[in-house]
Amino acid sequence: MEEKVDILVIGGGPAGIISAVTAKKYYANKKILVMKSIENGVIPCGIPYMFASLKNPDENKLGNAALEKNNISVIVDEAVKINRDNKTVDTKNKKTYRYEKLILAMGSSPVIPPIPGIDKKGIYPIFKDMDYLKNAIEQIRKTKNIVILGGGFIGVEFADEIAKIKGLNVHLVEMLPDLLANSFDSEFSKAAEEKLKSKGVTVLTGTRIEEFTGNEKIEEIRLSDGTKLPADSVILGAAAAPDTKLAADAGLDLGRGKGIWVDEYMRTVDPDIFAVGDCAGKKDFYTRKDVSVMLASTATAEARIAGANLYKLKVVRENKGTIAIYSTYIDGLVLGSAGLTENSAKKENFEIATGISNGVDKHPATLPGTNKIKVKLIFSKQSGIILGGQVYGGISCGEMINLIGLAIQKRVLSTELETLQMATHPYLTSAPTVYPIVLAAQDAFK
Repeated sequence: MEEKVDILVIGGGPAGIISAVTAKKYYANKKILVMKSIENGVIPCGIPYMFASLKNPDENKLGNAALEKNNISVIVDEAVKINRDNKTVDTKNKKTYRYEKLILAMGSSPVIPPIPGIDKKGIYPIFKDMDYLKNAIEQIRKTKNIVILGGGFIGVEFADEIAKIKGLNVHLVEMLPDLLANSFDSEFSKAAEEKLKSKGVTVLTGTRIEEFTGNEKIEEIRLSDGTKLPADSVILGAAAAPDTKLAADAGLDLGRGKGIWVDEYMRTVDPDIFAVGDCAGKKDFYTRKDVSVMLASTATAEARIAGANLYKLKVVRENKGTIAIYSTYIDGLVLGSAGLTENSAKKENFEIATGISNGVDKHPATLPGTNKIKVKLIFSKQSGIILGGQVYGGISCGEMINLIGLAIQKRVLSTELETLQMATHPYLTSAPTVYPIVLAAQDAFK
C-alpha cells in the first residue's frame, strides 16, 4: 500500500512538530504528514517535573494540537527504510509513503553505559515515552534509596525534583570533578552543588559507578573508591546519542560528531532530505568543530530553518553554528550558560578577557524576594567580541542568558554591552547604575 505526500516528517517531537508547522506556513498548499513512532510522547524538558511539581504526569504530554490546528496529518508508525532513488519510506506496519521532501527528526536515545549489572530491574533510562515514564515514576516513588547517574542538566534536575518527595534518599553520582562541568565554570557548578546539598541530596563528584549488584533487581551499587551504596532504584541520566541508523542505512553522511551531516540550511547530502534536532549534526558557533548539543530550543531553531527552505531558500537565516545555550532551575536558583566557558575557551587556545559582576536582581536590595546574581562574560581579548557568558541568580536570569545568547549570535563587542540600553524596574531587574551585564563587560577590560 503506497500513499503520496508532499512533505513527510519522521519524528513527532519538538523538532518534527515545528518543522511541519513552519513548512505549512510557507507552503500552504502542500500535503504534510508527520510520522511518530510513539503514540504518547512527552515534552522533553518537563520530564523531571513529572515526579512532584506537576499534579499529574499526564500534564507533560506532548499533544498534536499544533499539527491539527494547521491541518497537518499525523500517524503512529515507525520508518524502517528510506529508498532515496524512488523517494519512498517503508514502515514497520508494511506501508510505503512517497515524498517530495523528507525531514528527519528522529531525535536521540539514552546511552546505556557498559557497567556490569546495568540490566537489572529498577534501573531506568530516560525514554521520551509517556507510558514508560508513568510506570517508572510510579515504581521509583515506592522506593527509598535512589541513585542518579550523571551530573549534567538531566541528573541535576531529577535530583532537585525527587528531593521534594519526603522519605526518599537521593544520591547524585558524577564522574567529572564538578556538576554541569560541560556548560559552566567551577564557581557556577559549585553554586548548583551547594543548592542540591542544602536540599538533602548527597552529591558525589569525581566518582564512577563500577557495578550494580543484587539478584534480579538492583540492591546496591559499588563506586570507584570501593564504597557501596544501597540502591532500590537508579535513574540513568548520563548521556544520549543521536538516532541515525535510518539515515546511515540510506547512505546519508554522518558528521564526526555522529549526527547526520547537514549544511547551513539543514540539508543533508540528498537535496530532498533535511535533518533537524538531536539526530542532526551540530557545529560549534566559533570553532566549527562537531559538538553534541541536544536541546529542544536548538531543535526548534533548526526546524524553522528547514521548514522555511524545503523547496526554495526563502529565509536567508542559515545556521551559522550552535551556540549551546542552556538554563536550569534548582529550588529557586537559576543557572544559565551560553557559548564558550572560560575553561572551554582556554582549551581551544582563545586569548580571552573575562569579566565578572556580583550584585542583586532587584533594587533596592531590601525589596522582598531579592536574590544574589552573578554574571561572567568571556570576550576575545584582541577584538572584544563576546564568546560566552554564564549567570546565576533569580528568575530574571532565565531571560538574561537569552540576551547574552543574542549578543553571541550578533558578535557583539564589549563596548556595545557597556552602553547597553535596557529597561529596568525595582521589582524586575538590577538597578540601571549597576546592571550586571554592563558591569561584567566593563570588568573584562578594566
